[in-house]
Parts: sequence; structure tokens; C-alpha cells
Amino acid sequence: SLAVSKSDFTCADVGENTVTLTVTDNNGNVDTLTAVVTVEDNVLPVPVTKPITVQLDSTGNTAITPQHINDGSSDACSISDLSIDISSFTCADVGGNTVTLSVTDDNDNVLTSSSTVTVEDNVKPVVITQDITVQLDAAGDVSITTADIDNGSSDACGMSLALDITAFTCAEVGAN
Repeated sequence: SLAVSKSDFTCADVGENTVTLTVTDNNGNVDTLTAVVTVEDNVLPVPVTKPITVQLDSTGNTAITPQHINDGSSDACSISDLSIDISSFTCADVGGNTVTLSVTDDNDNVLTSSSTVTVEDNVKPVVITQDITVQLDAAGDVSITTADIDNGSSDACGMSLALDITAFTCAEVGAN
């Protein structure tokens, strides 16, 4: 008969394992010898991602971690590392962005999967105005621009300025 000291191997056995083979003949004579069984994990991890939406902060920045887009990645043994190729976003990234999640198992097998990270800018601009006094010209008219009224308005992602009234006549003398 033939018997081995170990015949089942798991992830805990990756690497070299000394196994003893015991041989018994029909007359009860026994001999043993060892052999090295090398267990390899060549099974790739299974990356699973999900799309997410993130908001820029008041400075026009946001950041994510691998856990934000990981949606249950797995491995036959265990995962040692999750990483992403893009983690920081700015105003220039508003809209959809492809982010790649890399999943590495304990035996350095790596597989990737992509996800869409949608970046939104929902922070209102800061509007700062100033009161001004203007003089009508000889024809009784005066025009103003946004630069006349703006007193340092700002937005991290940029903005455009517009006035609802830019021209005044004698009919608007007084506060407007």
C-alpha cells in the first residue's frame, strides 16, 4: 500500500512542503522517503467595481480610496492590496472619469477592473457685490459692466459674471 503524510493542500501551504511517502509491501515491509511538493497559487483575484459619483469641495478638489469603487473583489486565498490609478480629482475632471482598480492577492497575482467615477461641482459661487454711483452723460445715459459691480466674487471651478441691467437713463435716477 501507499500512504502520504499530507495529500490536501490549501492557500496556507503555498510554497515548499515536505511530504513523506510510506510504502508497505504484501509482506509488511515498510519503507519511507520524503519528497517536496511545491504548491503554487496562480489563480487570479476577481476584481469587482461599482460606479460612484463624488462632489468637489469648496476648493475644487475631492479624493477617493480603492474602497470607494471596490464592490466585493475576491480571491481564492486572500487579497493583500487594493489600489487605484487615480485618486484625486479637480475642476478639470468634472464629468465621467475611468478609474482602474488593481487587486493583488497574497501571492502577487494581479487583475484589474475599471469603474466610472463621475465628478460633480455642486458648490455655488461666492457672490460679492459693491454699491456704486454713476453719472449720466450729456445724453442722459450711462452703462455699467460686471467689473463695476463685482467686488471679488469667486468659485473654485471658475465662473462667468452677468448683470440683469447694464444701461440706465434719466428715468432710473436714484437707487437701482
